[in-house]
Amino acid sequence: MASKSFTKTFFSLLLVSSFAIIHMAIAGDPDIISDFIVPANVTAIDANFFTFTGMRTLVSMAEFPALNGQSVSYDVLYFPAGSINPPHTHVRATGLLFLLQGTLQEGLIDTTNKLYTQTLQAGDMFVFPKGLVHYQYNPDAQTPAVAIAAFGSSNLGSVSVPKALFNTDIDDVVLAKSFETDVATIQALKVGLTPKQ
Repeated sequence: MASKSFTKTFFSLLLVSSFAIIHMAIAGDPDIISDFIVPANVTAIDANFFTFTGMRTLVSMAEFPALNGQSVSYDVLYFPAGSINPPHTHVRATGLLFLLQGTLQEGLIDTTNKLYTQTLQAGDMFVFPKGLVHYQYNPDAQTPAVAIAAFGSSNLGSVSVPKALFNTDIDDVVLAKSFETDVATIQALKVGLTPKQ
């Protein structure tokens, strides 16, 4: 009798676990039950609702409300010569970067802390899986780089690693112990991240 009870419990847990894993695997922006979502402050819909003009930089749900529920956003990235987009993550979106001009070094860190780097030339693409830390660096001292990034969410949730660590109220002692250094080094890093007046 104990064997049947154990078997039933085991298969019940297996079934529940399987559903949880499947749900996590397909998680993303929730599906909507209408063709599109109309913001509360919009009273009439015409073709202008579906049009965004003047593309210069990030276009997400905040800038283009028609993206709400559509699981997409877009970004035009300009990298001056020698510049960097510091380590960051997108907690709600996978990103796909297409380099239009210049050279760009891409870095991606997986959950085992393995670093993958690739130097892209115009016409190359690089994918950034959702939630993984990554960065971009233009190593060319003379030529800017321009890229387009597409994201699988209308609200990608960007988190800058340096800002999240050093521009918050995390105690300096906690950071020093975490980085196995001293408080003076942490304070110097914080000063380096402070915007110049």
